Amino acid sequence: MIHFVLLISRQGKVRLTKWYSPYSMKERSKVIRELSGIILNRGPKLCKFVEWRGYKVVYRRYAGLYICMCVDHDDNELEILEIIHHYVVILDHYFGSVCELDLIFNFHKAYYILDEILIAGELQESNKKTVERLIDAQDLLEEVAEEDASSVNHIIAQASKNK
Repeated sequence: MIHFVLLISRQGKVRLTKWYSPYSMKERSKVIRELSGIILNRGPKLCKFVEWRGYKVVYRRYAGLYICMCVDHDDNELEILEIIHHYVVILDHYFGSVCELDLIFNFHKAYYILDEILIAGELQESNKKTVERLIDAQDLLEEVAEEDASSVNHIIAQASKNK
């Protein structure tokens, strides 16, 4: 089981967090501070797995971002590396070469994509085309909702002019 997902920049700024196990806000801050200190100070040629508090933290660096997942001690590290890569490939496809700014300004999309891949700390969907189809459907729903809201605003504006 995946306990949490962290996306951290090279400067130690948290760009995305998703918690699947209960942690208080104070514990979350401590975990982020502790793990970012450990991971950011590791050399690029070192193993991408870290033993931490009886768990394993699996991370991978993509450009200026570190994507970290904390898993149970007996989980398969290579599977977690593949899940991380799967997430990044889908982000790349959606944003067209994803960068840190995409995650900052479109964090809701990054969360939505992560939620399509993982549910309750377990892999839900491993098929990229299925995830991309679901994301496209969600985007279409958002567009329709925006158009409907625009139509309603236009009707309200017209009604208020006629008074």
